[in-house]
Amino acid sequence: MIQILNRELTHDEFSRVKVGFDEHALDNNVMVQEADRFTFVANEKDIFVGTASGLAYKNGDTYAGWFYLTDLFVEKAYRGKGWGGKLLRLLEQEISQAGVQHIWTWTAGYEAPSFYEKQGYHVFTSFENWYSDGSARVGFCKRLF
Repeated sequence: MIQILNRELTHDEFSRVKVGFDEHALDNNVMVQEADRFTFVANEKDIFVGTASGLAYKNGDTYAGWFYLTDLFVEKAYRGKGWGGKLLRLLEQEISQAGVQHIWTWTAGYEAPSFYEKQGYHVFTSFENWYSDGSARVGFCKRLF
């Protein structure tokens, strides 16, 4: 008898799910994707200032067309001084040279939409009332070349 339980996956179950998705991709003649992380970190002496980091997915030995910007963060004391834009531009330049054509990310509506728009990004989706203050979760993307 099959039971359906409301609980977290075990480590082995989660590993099996990942393998199962890979098998499903191969069954459909789609290469299994791997990802490389690209990261820039800003420091002032021994003090962490900020980072831009994300994942470039690969189709075999070639990067897929899209990069997921997972983290763009600047410490509060350094915000408004151009560090976020500089970190982002360096990351965009690096992934562009690797053959990535597009970048995408999520941000909070209360956080940084105007920042991304100034960097040439445009909204591809917005989930209204995502956060407790009623602001949206916003998806941004940009064509790199």
